[in-house]
Amino acid sequence: MNRRSLGVIAAVAAVALVALAGCSSSGASGDKTIKIAYQKFGNFTQMDSQMKSVKKQYEKLHPGVTVDLIPIQADENDYYTKLTLMNKSASTAPDVSYEDTFLIKSDVQAGYLLPLDSYLSKWADWSKFYSNAKDAAKGDDGKTYGVSLGTDTRALWYNKTLFAQAGLPVPWEPKTWDDVLAAAKTIKDKLPGVVPFNIYSGKAGGEASTMQGFEMLLYGTKDQLTDSSGKWVTGSKGFTDSLQFVKDVYQGGLGPTPAQALDPQVGNTIATQWIPQGKLAIDLDGSWLEGNWLSTGAAPWPQWKDTIGEVAMPTQNGQAPGSTSMSGGWTLAIGSKSKNPDLAWEFVSLALNKENSQAYAIAGGQIAVRSDVAEDPTYLKSASAPELFTKIVDVTHFRPATSVYPQVSNAITVAMEAVMTGQQSPSEAAAAYDSSVTQIVGADKVAKG
Repeated sequence: MNRRSLGVIAAVAAVALVALAGCSSSGASGDKTIKIAYQKFGNFTQMDSQMKSVKKQYEKLHPGVTVDLIPIQADENDYYTKLTLMNKSASTAPDVSYEDTFLIKSDVQAGYLLPLDSYLSKWADWSKFYSNAKDAAKGDDGKTYGVSLGTDTRALWYNKTLFAQAGLPVPWEPKTWDDVLAAAKTIKDKLPGVVPFNIYSGKAGGEASTMQGFEMLLYGTKDQLTDSSGKWVTGSKGFTDSLQFVKDVYQGGLGPTPAQALDPQVGNTIATQWIPQGKLAIDLDGSWLEGNWLSTGAAPWPQWKDTIGEVAMPTQNGQAPGSTSMSGGWTLAIGSKSKNPDLAWEFVSLALNKENSQAYAIAGGQIAVRSDVAEDPTYLKSASAPELFTKIVDVTHFRPATSVYPQVSNAITVAMEAVMTGQQSPSEAAAAYDSSVTQIVGADKVAKG
């Protein structure tokens, strides 16, 4: 059973209630309604505010059309599961959905999404989007199935006050994985009660564990998930070394307890409590994190700029290019079962015009994917994305853009959890992953590292 299937039975009732609630808010008889599904959870409050704003704009421009907002209050894994359940039936499928780029190809394969090329070819704004943002929403057929809201990078956030108390240098400039672990060990020794270091891990974290945790390590070794021919790599030393790092953190008492780390809400807890309250010294996390601390965020914290520093995640042994990052992003996509695709497109194009894209980039701590937003003085002065996070775009990586990736991602979280909880050694967990990925993709699509 893959990650997106987990919790389906438990989620059915919740999805039914969401769908019924959405239907109850439809306009009067004869009015047209479009349903917009998106995640509302923890630091995703910015999306809720954004959709409410666009709803007002849209309904003013389209008298007689009702925008039915369906905020899904769920963590990442449960959001994917509930959205999948909604898409299975024409009666519950949204017209527009908040879609993670890594799910585009698998959802296209499942028949959930509508190609947008006929709309995009007539949309003047499309020329403003960077090519990598356009490519992120393409299916295996070369068609485009979503429009990007923004992108992101990942790095180390650290508490300068705690570092000073522990006698660690500020600014902090780790050059290797060992430097990161050494700082965490110093925090553990000098500041009891403070969690030294967080790296997301385990099945409950879903893609946060895979991408923000494991792949931030793996892509700092000589290995990657796939080779230059697109085959999935097995027998990878970098894979085993990355699991060893996870073991060093969790079995070495340098991270959250396994119980804390396996809480599906740990990311929200870290962003809104542990970091602002000085309970966590180092966090490997995304460029959007500070969005929580803005006046419009989930946990306003004006002092964060004086307290928190950012530094790139180093490569394993400091080898070129010296640091690494991972990038992803979210899109707005139109459902294949939409009864009003033209009206749905008008919502997407309005939501992602220059003004609304810029508003979301600032409030959500996003790296802009439109050239006109990226060059706008208001965006540049907003400090919504610290300068570091834009600079490390030069060393960033992207997940393999294949329809089987979600299943491979689940296999990675299984390996991480086995190591962090002490059930398997890194080599044993790596061997189990190799077996799983071979079964997922087929023996002809794997290669020895």
